[in-house]
Amino acid sequence: MATMITKEKRTEPRIAAEELQPKLIQKQEERAAEAPVVEENETDRPWSVFGTKKLKEKKNGYTHVSLFSGVGGLDLGFRAAGFRTVWANDIDPDACDTFRDNLGEIAEGDIRTIGWPKLEEPLDVLSAGFPCQPFSNAGSRRGVSDRRGDLFNYALEAVRELNPRVVLFENVRGLLSVKIGRKLLIEEILQQLHNQGYDCQFKLIDASNHRVAQRRLRLLIVGVRRDSDLGPFRYPQEKPKIGLSIGETILDATPDLPNQGELMQLNPQAIELGSYIPEGGSWKDIPYDKLPERLQYIRNNMEKYRWPKFYARFHRDDIAGTITAAFKPENAGVWHPVETRVFSVREIARIQSFPDWFVFGGRSVKSKYQQIGNAVPPRLAYEVALEVVNVLEGHKPRTLTDFLKEKRPLRPSDKAIHYEP
Repeated sequence: MATMITKEKRTEPRIAAEELQPKLIQKQEERAAEAPVVEENETDRPWSVFGTKKLKEKKNGYTHVSLFSGVGGLDLGFRAAGFRTVWANDIDPDACDTFRDNLGEIAEGDIRTIGWPKLEEPLDVLSAGFPCQPFSNAGSRRGVSDRRGDLFNYALEAVRELNPRVVLFENVRGLLSVKIGRKLLIEEILQQLHNQGYDCQFKLIDASNHRVAQRRLRLLIVGVRRDSDLGPFRYPQEKPKIGLSIGETILDATPDLPNQGELMQLNPQAIELGSYIPEGGSWKDIPYDKLPERLQYIRNNMEKYRWPKFYARFHRDDIAGTITAAFKPENAGVWHPVETRVFSVREIARIQSFPDWFVFGGRSVKSKYQQIGNAVPPRLAYEVALEVVNVLEGHKPRTLTDFLKEKRPLRPSDKAIHYEP
């Protein structure tokens, strides 16, 4: 781990590509020998790649600094792909406790005052999931006027100070519509990264297309330093949604699993309303005379309120909706499909693709729900991290010339083929 806390800017000498190639091959061989990744196939469960016990960090893995780490969902995915988190930070004490128990050291405190680490080796990747609530439809939507809405500036400052080879920012779709002055915030972020020497791209990703058992839209911004030894970044290919239904994800969870017995305590009215809703139903199934006055008014004016779907109870064959930090039974679709209760802490952890060995701590059950809802799904992080490895190892895209030389059929699981005249 890194030592604290100076803000010296480190520079590293450039190496000619012909000198670098033998070193890259040696590094690849060393990393392949230590790879902690579990073998997988399309029928594996989303968390299978993380094994059945705590995942050890590779001694010779690529280096990773993690900002706004939370419980470490992104860090776990990167660790499984062969990275070492040399410094991580978060302000939430409960999330930090969970991180320490499962992944190791984390610097707890406000990123505005804690300062940047002094790293002892070059940095390969810097990730930052700066708080999304100021930009989220489920949050305040106050944008940069929210006290947390300026934290993207600290992520950009970290890029300037630590000079990573690859930058990964993760946030909600709402960030795309936020303005800073007359400019869109996404434009400001991309422009600053470009001025710092990064080729940038962004994409809206649905986590359910990447082996995560929930429909979760997230914005991923990736910057690759303009170095001759780095390959281009490609977003991970979408995968079949096999084994991602709620039933396949949670119905075999046994009482002895960590956090399985922990449930959010609901008020009597919420429990009663939930009891009227069948599997696959919603508040529309609740008898009108049982609805609170507020919900009766909304039902009388459905067009005005854009046909909301309160108290959704997904069918066991459905893929879950987005797990949020708020975890409100009225809005979040968190009712168990066949029992009169909400999902347990372990069940939503599985929906987020956390392995069963990853135990959540904290001062309250509510805090544990919040920690999971705020996390990057580790399986999505893993899929992205594998593509970052290709960048760092200088992998070039597969071309039409490569395909013609290989003389084998094209399979759906193959990566896209690029035409280079």
